[in-house]
Parts: sequence; structure tokens; C-alpha cells
Amino acid sequence: MKPKALVQKWVDLFNTADAQGLANLYHDDAINHQVANEPISGKPAIYEMFKSEFAQAEMTCVVEQILEDGEWAILEWKDPLGLRGCGFFQVIEGKIQLQRGYWDKLSFLRQHDLPIPPMSET
Repeated sequence: MKPKALVQKWVDLFNTADAQGLANLYHDDAINHQVANEPISGKPAIYEMFKSEFAQAEMTCVVEQILEDGEWAILEWKDPLGLRGCGFFQVIEGKIQLQRGYWDKLSFLRQHDLPIPPMSET
């Protein structure tokens, strides 16, 4: 699967809170680094991350655009609450090897009435 099509599938699974379906899109040794958090390594850990996040908040990814360049897809997104961000997906042999996401964690926590950690953890 080409990077752009894979990221569209990722969005579809994300919007149905399908943690297992999302995890299946990653290589076994993939890295998911949402830069507001520590990097997550390996498909089982990525599954647990999505499972935990979906349990904490209802999230929706509205695609602004998906760009593709070689083995990379770039997703620019927003959500219905006004949060915006972007993600970079390296797709090798039809699976995600590396994902890096940029978004405002403090705004996300406030929008979902989640606890705000002390300054050293944000």
C-alpha cells in the first residue's frame, strides 16, 4: 500500500477508535513518537498507547490534507474542538516504520478535561 493510502486507512481506523486495527498498520519494530510524549517502540506498545488514549478521550481526526513524497506521507489534521496538528509517516513495504506527530498537548488536555501534569512532565 502506498503511503498516502495507508495514512487515509490510518485516519479511518483512528476515527473508529480501532486500536488493534491501527497497530496492525505498523511494523513489529516501529516507532511512534508524538513529540509531546516519549517515543513508543514496537507494535504491542503502540497498540497499548492507542488503547489507553481511546479510553481517555473521544478523538476525531479531520484531514486537512495528506501529501506523499517517496516513502513518506504527511498528514495535516484538525479536530472538531479546534486542535490542529501534523504527522509524518514513513511507510516501508506497506507498513508504518516511523510516525512522528506534532500537536499541542496542553490544549488537548484542557479540551478533554484531563489532568494537567506538573511543568516538568508536559
